[in-house]
Amino acid sequence: MVPVSSIITIAICAVLGIAVPILLSLWMVKKYNVKVRTILIGAGVFVLFALVLETILHQVVLKGAIGPAITGNVWYYALYGGLAAGIFEETGRFLAMKFLLKDEPQGARTAVAYGIGHGGIEMLIIFGVSMISNLVIASMINLGQADTILSAVPAEAQAQMQGTFAQFETSTPGTFLTGLWERASAIILQIGLSVFVWTAVRKGGKWMWLFPAAILLHFLVDAGAVLLMNSVSMVALEAIVSAMAVAVGASAVMLAKKL
Repeated sequence: MVPVSSIITIAICAVLGIAVPILLSLWMVKKYNVKVRTILIGAGVFVLFALVLETILHQVVLKGAIGPAITGNVWYYALYGGLAAGIFEETGRFLAMKFLLKDEPQGARTAVAYGIGHGGIEMLIIFGVSMISNLVIASMINLGQADTILSAVPAEAQAQMQGTFAQFETSTPGTFLTGLWERASAIILQIGLSVFVWTAVRKGGKWMWLFPAAILLHFLVDAGAVLLMNSVSMVALEAIVSAMAVAVGASAVMLAKKL
Protein backbone atom coordinates (compact mmCIF):
# COMPACT_ATOMS: atom_id res chain seq x y z
CA MET A 1 0.00 0.00 0.00
CA VAL A 2 1.11 3.54 -0.76
CA PRO A 3 0.94 5.73 2.37
CA VAL A 4 -2.07 8.06 2.36
CA SER A 5 0.22 10.97 3.24
CA SER A 6 2.21 10.30 0.06
CA ILE A 7 -0.94 10.19 -2.09
CA ILE A 8 -2.11 13.51 -0.64
CA THR A 9 1.32 15.03 -1.30
CA ILE A 10 1.33 13.73 -4.87
CA ALA A 11 -2.08 15.31 -5.44
CA ILE A 12 -0.90 18.64 -4.04
CA CYS A 13 2.23 18.50 -6.22
CA ALA A 14 0.12 17.71 -9.30
CA VAL A 15 -2.10 20.74 -8.67
CA LEU A 16 0.87 23.03 -8.04
CA GLY A 17 2.76 21.66 -11.03
CA ILE A 18 -0.04 22.90 -13.26
CA ALA A 19 -1.26 25.91 -11.27
CA VAL A 20 2.07 27.64 -10.60
CA PRO A 21 3.01 28.24 -14.28
CA ILE A 22 -0.53 29.43 -15.05
CA LEU A 23 -0.70 31.76 -12.03
CA LEU A 24 2.76 33.20 -12.73
CA SER A 25 1.73 33.87 -16.32
CA LEU A 26 -1.53 35.56 -15.27
CA TRP A 27 0.37 37.64 -12.71
CA MET A 28 2.80 38.92 -15.35
CA VAL A 29 0.00 39.72 -17.78
CA LYS A 30 -2.21 41.48 -15.22
CA LYS A 31 0.43 43.29 -13.17
CA TYR A 32 3.06 44.12 -15.78
CA ASN A 33 0.94 44.15 -18.94
CA VAL A 34 3.19 41.73 -20.82
CA LYS A 35 1.87 40.00 -23.90
CA VAL A 36 0.61 36.43 -23.62
CA ARG A 37 2.47 35.88 -26.88
CA THR A 38 5.81 36.42 -25.12
CA ILE A 39 5.04 33.72 -22.57
CA LEU A 40 3.81 31.33 -25.26
CA ILE A 41 6.97 31.86 -27.30
CA GLY A 42 9.04 30.89 -24.26
CA ALA A 43 6.94 27.75 -23.84
CA GLY A 44 7.11 26.88 -27.52
CA VAL A 45 10.87 27.29 -27.71
CA PHE A 46 11.36 24.91 -24.77
CA VAL A 47 9.16 22.29 -26.42
CA LEU A 48 10.90 22.63 -29.80
CA PHE A 49 14.53 22.88 -28.69
CA ALA A 50 14.53 20.76 -25.51
CA LEU A 51 11.84 18.16 -26.11
CA VAL A 52 12.08 17.75 -29.89
CA LEU A 53 15.49 18.76 -31.26
CA GLU A 54 17.54 17.78 -28.22
CA THR A 55 15.68 14.47 -27.99
CA ILE A 56 16.52 13.75 -31.62
CA LEU A 57 20.20 14.36 -30.81
CA HIS A 58 19.99 11.95 -27.86
CA GLN A 59 18.42 9.30 -30.08
CA VAL A 60 21.23 9.62 -32.60
CA VAL A 61 24.13 9.89 -30.16
CA LEU A 62 23.13 7.67 -27.24
CA LYS A 63 21.81 4.88 -29.45
CA GLY A 64 24.81 5.13 -31.76
CA ALA A 65 28.28 3.66 -31.58
CA ILE A 66 29.51 5.98 -28.84
CA GLY A 67 26.33 5.77 -26.79
CA PRO A 68 27.49 3.01 -24.39
CA ALA A 69 30.75 4.86 -23.73
CA ILE A 70 28.81 8.00 -22.73
CA THR A 71 26.13 6.35 -20.62
CA GLY A 72 28.67 4.05 -19.00
CA ASN A 73 30.81 6.89 -17.62
CA VAL A 74 29.20 9.44 -15.31
CA TRP A 75 31.73 12.14 -16.27
CA TYR A 76 31.09 11.70 -19.99
CA TYR A 77 27.35 11.58 -19.39
CA ALA A 78 27.39 14.74 -17.28
CA LEU A 79 29.54 16.55 -19.87
CA TYR A 80 27.36 15.45 -22.78
CA GLY A 81 24.02 16.04 -21.06
CA GLY A 82 25.00 19.41 -19.63
CA LEU A 83 26.37 20.70 -22.93
CA ALA A 84 23.37 19.45 -24.90
CA ALA A 85 20.90 21.12 -22.55
CA GLY A 86 22.87 24.36 -22.38
CA ILE A 87 23.49 24.69 -26.11
CA PHE A 88 20.00 23.74 -27.28
CA GLU A 89 17.97 25.71 -24.74
CA GLU A 90 20.13 28.83 -24.73
CA THR A 91 20.43 28.88 -28.52
CA GLY A 92 16.66 28.57 -28.79
CA ARG A 93 16.29 31.36 -26.25
CA PHE A 94 18.72 33.57 -28.17
CA LEU A 95 17.05 33.00 -31.56
CA ALA A 96 13.57 33.63 -30.16
CA MET A 97 14.65 36.86 -28.50
CA LYS A 98 16.61 37.98 -31.54
CA PHE A 99 13.91 37.38 -34.14
CA LEU A 100 10.52 36.65 -32.55
CA LEU A 101 10.69 39.21 -29.75
CA LYS A 102 12.61 41.95 -31.56
CA ASP A 103 9.67 44.35 -31.36
CA GLU A 104 8.98 43.78 -27.66
CA PRO A 105 9.80 46.43 -25.01
CA GLN A 106 13.47 46.46 -24.05
CA GLY A 107 12.86 46.21 -20.30
CA ALA A 108 13.49 43.11 -18.21
CA ARG A 109 9.79 42.27 -17.92
CA THR A 110 9.90 40.81 -21.43
CA ALA A 111 12.75 38.51 -20.39
CA VAL A 112 10.94 37.51 -17.21
CA ALA A 113 7.75 36.73 -19.13
CA TYR A 114 9.72 34.62 -21.61
CA GLY A 115 11.45 32.82 -18.73
CA ILE A 116 8.11 32.05 -17.07
CA GLY A 117 6.91 30.54 -20.35
CA HIS A 118 10.11 28.53 -20.80
CA GLY A 119 10.38 27.32 -17.21
CA GLY A 120 6.63 27.11 -16.69
CA ILE A 121 5.95 24.68 -19.51
CA GLU A 122 8.93 22.65 -18.33
CA MET A 123 7.35 22.44 -14.87
CA LEU A 124 3.92 21.62 -16.26
CA ILE A 125 5.12 18.84 -18.58
CA ILE A 126 7.97 17.32 -16.58
CA PHE A 127 6.50 17.71 -13.10
CA GLY A 128 2.77 18.37 -13.26
CA VAL A 129 1.92 15.67 -15.79
CA SER A 130 4.25 13.13 -14.14
CA MET A 131 2.61 13.80 -10.77
CA ILE A 132 -0.81 13.11 -12.30
CA SER A 133 0.58 9.83 -13.63
CA ASN A 134 2.04 9.04 -10.20
CA LEU A 135 -1.31 9.78 -8.57
CA VAL A 136 -3.08 7.34 -10.91
CA ILE A 137 -0.51 4.61 -10.28
CA ALA A 138 -0.52 5.09 -6.51
CA SER A 139 -4.32 5.03 -6.40
CA MET A 140 -4.48 1.86 -8.49
CA ILE A 141 -1.95 0.16 -6.22
CA ASN A 142 -4.09 0.93 -3.19
CA LEU A 143 -7.20 -0.28 -4.99
CA GLY A 144 -5.49 -3.59 -5.68
CA GLN A 145 -5.21 -2.98 -9.41
CA ALA A 146 -1.43 -3.21 -9.76
CA ASP A 147 -1.85 -6.29 -11.98
CA THR A 148 -3.92 -4.21 -14.39
CA ILE A 149 -1.00 -1.83 -14.82
CA LEU A 150 1.46 -4.70 -15.27
CA SER A 151 -0.71 -6.33 -17.92
CA ALA A 152 -0.50 -3.16 -20.01
CA VAL A 153 3.30 -3.05 -19.79
CA PRO A 154 5.59 -5.04 -22.16
CA ALA A 155 7.03 -8.17 -20.54
CA GLU A 156 10.59 -6.82 -20.62
CA ALA A 157 9.54 -3.73 -18.63
CA GLN A 158 7.44 -5.47 -15.99
CA ALA A 159 10.33 -6.00 -13.57
CA GLN A 160 11.11 -2.28 -13.73
CA MET A 161 7.45 -1.43 -13.12
CA GLN A 162 7.37 -3.72 -10.08
CA GLY A 163 10.39 -1.84 -8.77
CA THR A 164 8.45 1.38 -9.26
CA PHE A 165 5.57 -0.07 -7.25
CA ALA A 166 7.98 -0.89 -4.43
CA GLN A 167 9.32 2.67 -4.46
CA PHE A 168 5.81 4.07 -4.17
CA GLU A 169 5.02 1.81 -1.22
CA THR A 170 8.12 2.95 0.67
CA SER A 171 7.79 6.59 -0.32
CA THR A 172 7.38 9.53 2.03
CA PRO A 173 5.86 12.95 1.32
CA GLY A 174 9.38 14.38 1.30
CA THR A 175 10.21 12.30 -1.78
CA PHE A 176 7.67 14.23 -3.84
CA LEU A 177 8.16 17.59 -2.17
CA THR A 178 11.81 17.42 -3.20
CA GLY A 179 10.63 17.30 -6.80
CA LEU A 180 8.55 20.42 -6.22
CA TRP A 181 11.60 22.12 -4.73
CA GLU A 182 13.61 21.17 -7.80
CA ARG A 183 11.02 22.72 -10.13
CA ALA A 184 10.97 25.94 -8.12
CA SER A 185 14.75 26.18 -8.51
CA ALA A 186 14.43 25.44 -12.23
CA ILE A 187 11.95 28.29 -12.80
CA ILE A 188 14.25 30.73 -10.98
CA LEU A 189 17.13 29.54 -13.13
CA GLN A 190 15.13 29.80 -16.37
CA ILE A 191 14.03 33.34 -15.59
CA GLY A 192 17.57 34.34 -14.64
CA LEU A 193 19.08 32.86 -17.80
CA SER A 194 16.39 34.58 -19.86
CA VAL A 195 17.52 37.94 -18.45
CA PHE A 196 21.15 37.05 -19.29
CA VAL A 197 20.35 36.24 -22.92
CA TRP A 198 17.89 39.13 -23.29
CA THR A 199 20.58 41.55 -22.13
CA ALA A 200 23.03 40.07 -24.65
CA VAL A 201 20.47 40.43 -27.46
CA ARG A 202 19.26 43.93 -26.56
CA LYS A 203 22.52 45.59 -25.58
CA GLY A 204 24.87 43.64 -27.87
CA GLY A 205 28.51 44.66 -28.15
CA LYS A 206 30.45 44.03 -24.97
CA TRP A 207 27.33 42.43 -23.45
CA MET A 208 27.30 39.53 -25.92
CA TRP A 209 29.44 37.48 -23.53
CA LEU A 210 26.28 36.92 -21.51
CA PHE A 211 25.01 34.48 -24.15
CA PRO A 212 27.91 31.99 -23.80
CA ALA A 213 27.80 32.68 -20.06
CA ALA A 214 24.18 31.47 -20.03
CA ILE A 215 25.23 28.28 -21.85
CA LEU A 216 28.04 27.74 -19.34
CA LEU A 217 25.79 28.32 -16.32
CA HIS A 218 23.14 25.99 -17.70
CA PHE A 219 25.84 23.38 -18.29
CA LEU A 220 27.25 23.73 -14.78
CA VAL A 221 23.87 23.26 -13.12
CA ASP A 222 22.86 20.22 -15.18
CA ALA A 223 26.27 18.55 -15.23
CA GLY A 224 26.81 19.25 -11.55
CA ALA A 225 23.46 17.65 -10.68
CA VAL A 226 24.41 14.48 -12.58
CA LEU A 227 27.83 14.26 -10.94
CA LEU A 228 26.49 14.82 -7.42
CA MET A 229 23.41 12.64 -7.74
CA ASN A 230 25.04 9.53 -6.33
CA SER A 231 27.45 11.32 -4.01
CA VAL A 232 25.21 13.41 -1.76
CA SER A 233 21.71 13.15 -0.36
CA MET A 234 18.80 14.40 -2.44
CA VAL A 235 18.22 17.25 0.00
CA ALA A 236 21.87 18.32 -0.23
CA LEU A 237 21.75 18.10 -4.02
CA GLU A 238 18.65 20.28 -4.24
CA ALA A 239 20.18 22.76 -1.80
CA ILE A 240 23.23 23.08 -4.05
CA VAL A 241 21.11 23.48 -7.18
CA SER A 242 18.91 26.04 -5.42
CA ALA A 243 21.96 28.03 -4.36
CA MET A 244 23.19 28.11 -7.95
CA ALA A 245 19.73 29.12 -9.21
CA VAL A 246 19.44 31.90 -6.64
CA ALA A 247 22.93 33.15 -7.56
CA VAL A 248 21.89 33.31 -11.23
CA GLY A 249 18.64 35.01 -10.25
CA ALA A 250 20.44 37.60 -8.12
CA SER A 251 22.82 38.33 -10.99
CA ALA A 252 19.81 38.70 -13.28
CA VAL A 253 18.28 41.28 -10.94
CA MET A 254 21.44 43.38 -11.25
CA LEU A 255 21.41 42.97 -15.04
CA ALA A 256 17.76 43.99 -15.17
CA LYS A 257 18.75 47.41 -13.89
CA LYS A 258 20.91 47.82 -17.00
CA LEU A 259 17.80 47.43 -19.12
